Amino acid sequence: MSRLGNLGARLYRGEVGYDFIRNRKIWYGVSILITITAIIGVAVGGLRMGIEFKGGAVFTTDSRAQISTSEATDVATEASGHLAIVQELGNGGLRIQITEVDTAKANEIKETLSDELGIPAEEINADLVGPSWGEQIANKAWTGLGIFMILVVIYLAIAFEWRMAVAALIALIHDITITVGVYALVGFEVTPGTVIGLLTILGYSLYDTVVVFDSLKEGQKDITKQTRFTYSEIANRSINSTLVRSINTTVVALLPVAGLLFIGGGVLGAGMLNDISLSLFVGLAAGAYSSIFIATPLVADLKEREPQMKALKKRILAKRAAAAARGETPEDDGPAYRNDEATENDEATETAGAVVGQRQQPRGHGRTPGKR
Repeated sequence: MSRLGNLGARLYRGEVGYDFIRNRKIWYGVSILITITAIIGVAVGGLRMGIEFKGGAVFTTDSRAQISTSEATDVATEASGHLAIVQELGNGGLRIQITEVDTAKANEIKETLSDELGIPAEEINADLVGPSWGEQIANKAWTGLGIFMILVVIYLAIAFEWRMAVAALIALIHDITITVGVYALVGFEVTPGTVIGLLTILGYSLYDTVVVFDSLKEGQKDITKQTRFTYSEIANRSINSTLVRSINTTVVALLPVAGLLFIGGGVLGAGMLNDISLSLFVGLAAGAYSSIFIATPLVADLKEREPQMKALKKRILAKRAAAAARGETPEDDGPAYRNDEATENDEATETAGAVVGQRQQPRGHGRTPGKR
C-alpha cells in the first residue's frame, strides 16, 4: 500500500488526525482575511465586465491585417476611448473587442481600423451588442445563481438538517466571494463563461461538503446514548476520515484546469480560455478548503449550542475527569460512535469486572496466589 493510502486508512480509523475543530478559529480568521481582501479588490478595482454584460462592438478582420496585437490594441483604444481587447485568431486575423460603444461610434472605429490596418471597411466584420441585452444576461445569471442557492439549502435541510444547510450556504458564499475577488485583483474579464465556471465550482464545493456531512450524519447516530465522544470530536473524525478523498478529488480536478489556465491561456495565448479556467481553478481550491475548514466546523459550532449536546459534553468531561482522578488511562478512541447494544455491553462488562475485583481482593489478604 502506498504511503498516501496507508495515511488515508489510518485517518479513517482515527489512529492519526489533525484537530480541525479545535483550531477552527485560526481558519476562520484566515477565511475572514481572504474574504475582506476579495471584497476590497472588488470595491476598489471593480470587475471588468465583458461585452456580453456591458454592451459594445466586436470587430473581426482576416489575415491581411499586417499589424501586431499590441499595435492593434493601441489603435483601437485611441479610436474608441475605451480599453480594447485584441486576440489573434487561428487564421491570422484579429478579434478586437471594445465595450460601451454605440452604433455611431462603432462606425467611426471601423473606419479608423480600416485606415490603420489597410483593409477595406466592408471587409471588417462588426457585431454590436446592446447594453439592454447585456443587462438581461446579467439578470439571468443572478437569477440562476439565486435558484441554485435556494435548491441547495432545501436539499441539505431535507437530506441532513438545517444547521448543515446553513453551513454549506456560508461555505458557498465564501467560495464565490473569493473567486470574484481574484477576478477583480488580476483584472480578468467577466464573461458568460465565468458564470458557467462559478456554477461548476459550486457543484464541486457542494460535493466535497456533502461527503463530509454524510460521514458526520453516520457518526452522530445515537450520539446522546454514549459517553465516549462529543459532537465536535465526531465531526473532527468525520473530516479526517474523508480528508484524503477530498484531497485526491481536488487534485485530480485541478490538474486539467491548470492545463487550461497556464498552458492554454498563458503559454499558447488562448485568452478566451482564461475566463472559465480561472474561475474553475480558484473555485475548486476554495471549495476544497471551505468544505474542510469552514463548513463542518460551523456545523459543530451550531450543534454544540443545543442543550442536549451541552449536557452530553458535560457528562463526557465529568467521566474523563473522574477517570483521571483515579489515575486511569482514558478509553481508547475505537469507533467514533457505538450503538446501544455495544454501549450496554461495555458498561455491563465494566460493572462485572468491578464487582469481581471487589470480591477477589479481600480473599487474598495480600498473600501470593497459590500459597497458603
